[in-house]
Amino acid sequence: MSSFPQSLFIFMSLMCISTVKSLPALPFKPSAWALAHATFYGDETASETMGGACGYGNLFNSGYGTDTAALSSTLFNDGYACGTCYQIMCVQSKECYLGSPFTTVTATNICPPNWAKDSNNGGWCNPPRTHFDMSKPAFMKIANWKAGIVPVVYRRVPCMKRGGLQFSFQGNGYWLLVYVMNVGGGGDIASMCVKGTKTGWINMSHNWGASYQAFATLKGQSLSFKVTSYTTMETVIAWDIAPANWNVGLTYKTSVNFH
Repeated sequence: MSSFPQSLFIFMSLMCISTVKSLPALPFKPSAWALAHATFYGDETASETMGGACGYGNLFNSGYGTDTAALSSTLFNDGYACGTCYQIMCVQSKECYLGSPFTTVTATNICPPNWAKDSNNGGWCNPPRTHFDMSKPAFMKIANWKAGIVPVVYRRVPCMKRGGLQFSFQGNGYWLLVYVMNVGGGGDIASMCVKGTKTGWINMSHNWGASYQAFATLKGQSLSFKVTSYTTMETVIAWDIAPANWNVGLTYKTSVNFH
């Protein structure tokens, strides 16, 4: 996944002041298969996979469960890959399960480089490697966990979600930090805008992972969000999803989602 072009950042900023309701839906389709490697971290409970660089917190509460993976920085793309979904299949190893079953995981974390180790001997997530550090329950669906590391093939697939986008609020009345979860379609977010009942559309800057922020006085206003997919460029608008008495620490749900 390449870095986000500056011209598209400018375009997304203009989307916040545009009167266009939304861009036409461009359903996300699976990509071609590509080679990578996979390891796992944590144990069968997947407790160590909770939280993570994408900011989803408790992955059970946010709907992601244990079918998750941390991506090498080459795939993580500064957090723009948060929420993307992948089918992964073990190949070319005696530790692969018979029949080569695949599993589908969601990207919820980053696997950071380990510069103290060679890329082919422990530094599995060093650039430019494409690598998946899976939860142990997910890894155990494709290979014997005692293998430690196995070659795999993977492809991006649509994220199949029930219900609409979810917006988890942090910050305060003058600085709103929003984590976007349960993202369908490509699973990723390129940009967000927020609108209060007393404001126009305000561009939100990318904070980290799946979070976006707005430095604006929004307390006491019902809030709407305009969200654009990184992969498909589809834009959806969630009108008035947070009431005027919204508060931080709460998650607000909507019925709209990407295709």
